[in-house]
Amino acid sequence: MNPMNTLNADKIYPAAPVRPVRAVKRKTRITIYLDDEVLEQFRNDAQQTGKGYQTLINAALRSRLLAQREPASSAS
Repeated sequence: MNPMNTLNADKIYPAAPVRPVRAVKRKTRITIYLDDEVLEQFRNDAQQTGKGYQTLINAALRSRLLAQREPASSAS
């Protein structure tokens, strides 16, 4: 028996659920080599804070970039 023949053509099927819109991609996967000591420290910090070590590395890099943008007059 063909399963298509068992479908009731008169039956109204509910619409498929609408998928939520995907957020805009904000991150890119990369490969990076870090010193073992640096990675170990971030992993230890991650364990203590309950945050992911990659999240902590990203936060440290972002903090460094923001510090570079500060005016030179604030360094004195």
